[in-house]
Amino acid sequence: MAASDPTILYVGEGENTLRGNVSEGFGMWRTDDGGRSWKQIGLKDTRHIARIIIHPKNPDIVWAAAIGHLFGPNEERGIFKTTDGGKNWKKVLFSDVNSGGIDLVMEPGNPAVLYASTYTIRRTPYSLESGGAGSALWKSTDGGDTWKKMNNKKGFPGKTLLGNISIAVAPSNPERVYSLVESEKGGLLKSDDAGETWTNVSVDPNIRQRAWYFNRIFVDPKNADIVYALNVNFYKSIDAGKTFKEVSSLHGDHHDLWIDPEDGNRMILADDGGAAVSFDGGSNWSTLNNQPTAQFYRVSTDNYTPYRILGAQQDNSTVRIMSRSEGSEINQSNWSSTAGFESGYVVADPQNPDIVYGGNYSGYLSRYDHKTGENRAISVWPDNPLGGGVDLIKYRFQWNFPIFFSPNNPKKLYAAANVLFASENEGATWTALSGDLTTNDKSKQKSSGGPITQDNTGVEVYCTIFTAGESPLEENLLWTGSDDGLINVSRNGGSSWENVTPAQAGKGMMWNCVESDPFKKGTAYFVGTKYKTDDFTPYIFKTEDYGKSWVKITNGIPAKHFARCLRADKKRPGLLYSGTEYGMYISYDYGANWKPFQLNLPMVPITDLTIKDNDLVVATQGRAFWVMDDLSMVQAAGSNYTQKNIFVLPLREAVRIGGSQNLNVKNAGINPPNGIVVNYYLKNVSDSGLTEISVLDKNKKLIRKYSTKAPATGPIGKIETASGINRFVWDMNYPPAENIEGQILWNRVGTLKASPGKYYIKINHEKKDSAEVEVMVKANPNYKVTQQDYEQQSEFLLTVREKFNEIQKAIKNIREVRTQINDFVARQGKDSIGEIKTMSDSINKRMTKIEEALYQTKAKSGQDVLNYPIRLNDKIAGLYGYAASGNYAPTKQVKEVYNELSRQADVELDKLKTIFTVDLSRFNQLIREKQLKVIGVKPE
Repeated sequence: MAASDPTILYVGEGENTLRGNVSEGFGMWRTDDGGRSWKQIGLKDTRHIARIIIHPKNPDIVWAAAIGHLFGPNEERGIFKTTDGGKNWKKVLFSDVNSGGIDLVMEPGNPAVLYASTYTIRRTPYSLESGGAGSALWKSTDGGDTWKKMNNKKGFPGKTLLGNISIAVAPSNPERVYSLVESEKGGLLKSDDAGETWTNVSVDPNIRQRAWYFNRIFVDPKNADIVYALNVNFYKSIDAGKTFKEVSSLHGDHHDLWIDPEDGNRMILADDGGAAVSFDGGSNWSTLNNQPTAQFYRVSTDNYTPYRILGAQQDNSTVRIMSRSEGSEINQSNWSSTAGFESGYVVADPQNPDIVYGGNYSGYLSRYDHKTGENRAISVWPDNPLGGGVDLIKYRFQWNFPIFFSPNNPKKLYAAANVLFASENEGATWTALSGDLTTNDKSKQKSSGGPITQDNTGVEVYCTIFTAGESPLEENLLWTGSDDGLINVSRNGGSSWENVTPAQAGKGMMWNCVESDPFKKGTAYFVGTKYKTDDFTPYIFKTEDYGKSWVKITNGIPAKHFARCLRADKKRPGLLYSGTEYGMYISYDYGANWKPFQLNLPMVPITDLTIKDNDLVVATQGRAFWVMDDLSMVQAAGSNYTQKNIFVLPLREAVRIGGSQNLNVKNAGINPPNGIVVNYYLKNVSDSGLTEISVLDKNKKLIRKYSTKAPATGPIGKIETASGINRFVWDMNYPPAENIEGQILWNRVGTLKASPGKYYIKINHEKKDSAEVEVMVKANPNYKVTQQDYEQQSEFLLTVREKFNEIQKAIKNIREVRTQINDFVARQGKDSIGEIKTMSDSINKRMTKIEEALYQTKAKSGQDVLNYPIRLNDKIAGLYGYAASGNYAPTKQVKEVYNELSRQADVELDKLKTIFTVDLSRFNQLIREKQLKVIGVKPE
């Protein structure tokens, strides 16, 4: 953000924490209106912008540190400067094609003096190399136009091999400079003469470990001796870096820090949990639970109702979260951690969703029972290889090794290393179903890291099966794809295998996803990537003959949007969904052509997809899980329904479940609509047109009606329509009970949800077009209730509700008649009031007595009913609550109480009926006689 104009901001794309699953970007962006609109301003081939500095007085002067390509050499890297707001950039510091700018700081208040570091780093699919000849510390005293290498300054370990270098200048004393240096003779270096001489003040390994991933240092704005170091933990020194103590934070793995230049207690800390704010120097932090930043590797679902979504978060827990809740939002109460850890697949037992299997690096695999809390380690080969090279391990399990259940045998669990394994006894024993299904290239199976520090976590374990699957149409048809380029197929359950790698895929493909076509035997889709060899091309291949021949199917996907995953629609043949590094794509012709399918999905890497109950579930790298509820509209596209005046798109079954949808939730997931969702097309809607929707029961008896002409409130629901696609949601509830405004009741008659079964939706449009569709409401399988029980409960609740409504209407009638009588009497003269007054008082007195039996009229506030006993309407409402509490047929006692309360109510209602039919008739006759007498007419 520009200090001189906070509406001007610059953003650089690409991560600077350079993991194996890193996200790369395409340069710099600028906004001049506080982020409302943005424009791309170059440096597109830098891939990773590590730091940005803006001139304190001129927002058009900007410096950017660009790391460059992580997986290959390139020229567009180093330190860049613009003096015209990004219209033109000049590369002012360049080390070499293998080294980029990793850090960049300005002497506070003095844009002439800048410090920068360049860093030699390279990743391959099988190695991480941190450090090299291009790593160096640099200084400029002319605003970054020219630079001087500082490696040979006194005390600086420039004669040893250097890796990652970070820099911090003390705002309170610009001569004080700190540098955290990755080197065998490195550590935290301090200079008190602006970098001319250095002293190594700390070699504390806590602030130096995994330097390629952390290695950040910051100084308090007012005190040059207060230093913060970021690593796995968050550290603070108050003695100029000699000693460090851990500062409490909300999460591990700390990567960046902002300190208010005016108040050192005010800071923002960025770690693998998100961002947190402190106003007291780190003693207290704001929550991390308000940011949808989860970074998922894979996604799966279970067979619970409603289904849960499962996945593993990078540097966080695994997750099992409901796809919908019985509240108004999907929040923290609806999720929990589950089996496995940060990097693995997570899959639920198809027959028991409370049993979940999850993986992690080092080949770890666990079975977690959510009922008991038991977590069993069931690894295929439980020899932990952490820290050692690939050449030391028996089976090569990747950081993100495949785990999946057979779609044909729910007891069969697969796990893949370089060999495919299966278990049918919950991991108690494993059977190898193959030999080595990779190239087994020993030259690429070595310790990762160096040349300064080794780093073996499992990310660089190579020559492994990276994706595998079993065909849902053929139980013995197995596919595997390795991270070193091979596709193998077995048609006999693993007894024999055939290498069917497509020649056009070339060498070194990391096969990331396999999908068997759900309609065509022998047809499969493989998605591969080569981004770890600096190739961003999307690769998707299809076979229709068990791998004998292949065709590349990426037409329409941009050249650098490398693909990660693909899923085939389960209802419409040929409909495919693909997730890429830069968003979603869709194809309706078996992948021959693709179009963007982004909608409101953030433009982030799509790491995995799955389809459950006709929902598309999306895993992203950095923006959590997303769900597209009900794909029926997508599936209907292109079916020429727009040629019809009215058309109802295919409906999916609704489940009788609680919950509601709140579109304005914050820090929570949005529930899907609860009920029967009707998407319908109207070709033409006039301004004065009438559209009516009727909901009918199985006997086609009207349950509720909706209309475009209905008032906002009332028994007929209000709907809005427009030309084109419209959506109507019946929440499966019968019309609400009678309400009397201002009435004080302890109990209320709740909504009556329709019982499971068949229903009809009928749409009438402008009295000339109509459509009627049948839809099923399914029972919630979590309740063991018979259809007869559901129907008996519904029938009873309808009966109770109708009796309550009858009482409420009677109370309304009493009040209306009382008002009419009193108003009439008040208008009469003294000469004619006597007999009329006597009769009106008698009627009023008896109606009041009835009203007081039906409703506690003395209650004027909510708690008054604790002083004045509730009456019949309140009691019957309470009885409704008893009978509606759960899913079961009405009990004998609830029926008996209803019969008693109903009998008492009928006594009062019969009295009222007599008053209305007999007494009011006499009263009206008396009034008529008095009126005729006044005008001199003798009554007949």
